[in-house]
Amino acid sequence: MAAMDVDAIPNFLGDQRDTAPDDLQPAFLEFEDLWERKLWHELTDQLVAFFENPASAAQRLPLYETFISSFAEKINQLKRVTLSLGAASQCRDDNARLSFLTTLASKVDKPSSQDAFVYATTAVASVRLRLGDLEAARKDLDVCEKILDTFDSVETIVHASFYRTNADYYQAKHEFASYYRTALLYLACIDLNTLPVPDRQRIAYDLSIAALVSDSIYNFGELLLHPILDSLKDTSNAWLRDLLFAFNRGDLVAYDILSTHLLKNPLLQSHQMFLYQKISLAALTETVFRRPPHDRAMTFDAISQETKVQPHEIEHLIMKALSLGLLRGTIDQVAEVARIQWVQPKVLDRGQISGMRARLREWDEGVNRLGTWIEGVGKDVWAA
Repeated sequence: MAAMDVDAIPNFLGDQRDTAPDDLQPAFLEFEDLWERKLWHELTDQLVAFFENPASAAQRLPLYETFISSFAEKINQLKRVTLSLGAASQCRDDNARLSFLTTLASKVDKPSSQDAFVYATTAVASVRLRLGDLEAARKDLDVCEKILDTFDSVETIVHASFYRTNADYYQAKHEFASYYRTALLYLACIDLNTLPVPDRQRIAYDLSIAALVSDSIYNFGELLLHPILDSLKDTSNAWLRDLLFAFNRGDLVAYDILSTHLLKNPLLQSHQMFLYQKISLAALTETVFRRPPHDRAMTFDAISQETKVQPHEIEHLIMKALSLGLLRGTIDQVAEVARIQWVQPKVLDRGQISGMRARLREWDEGVNRLGTWIEGVGKDVWAA
């Protein structure tokens, strides 16, 4: 390196220090010291911490392009991508950001840094989604998925980035079930407390909408148990959380009250007929669940009274539940009786748990009565 090149980095850092906020200026002296001593690991950690400070925004892109790029091959490549993403956030627009990140992805596409390549490529896919190029984004995500499948283990930050971008893709395509599953996988990879409250509320809202309008999700247990849903409490969208719990317990009365809110969301508004069928199915499964196993031969009239579903809709409703695997049993169309042997398990609220507790008590009392009867009529046998 020429003498001028040796001076270039210290001069650059000095210029950046002069333009930085007062509380960040000492960091540049630390950068120069670690750079001169070639302590790449320590320098990388200092830079990552610096980039995480919101006040560093104006320095990120110049630092990366002039300073970090001079030793980027010498540092952990996953952290290199982390720094690059911080720098990319300061690009003038998404087109410039796409060019920056595409170049980055090509530089880390090496056998020894495939995790970094996946991390960078999911960032590229995310920008493509914002630009509306869903087809190219899908190709990038498919490449990432194939590579991830070959790993025995990988940093959670890589999986989180992949699942987040994949969820965004499915949401853009209105593939609600895929979005629901992938978004939950994303949440499993992160510490929820690291998400800003508005982001938590947005994800909870989007997950709730996807769960409701999906034609293949009839059990919301994983979402109902997830703390992300609590972020809707005491907000203007608290009704959506209440609606999910109403669906879980098959409460048509609560649904009728809460259905006035459906007009607030275009997807819910356009799915009103479907949502009524879905809550009716939930009411049916809840009715079956509340009955003991020996008392699950029900007339259509009894089902109508307990579920509040119109009598002429009962037969079709039962057939739909059987076809979806929510129930197992048979229908006697002549006698208008449904005989149910099994109901799909689901998450229970306190009221449902109390009902199960009461049924267990009844079962226990029945067993005791049977034992007493056997003991009474079989005294001579036991004595012999």
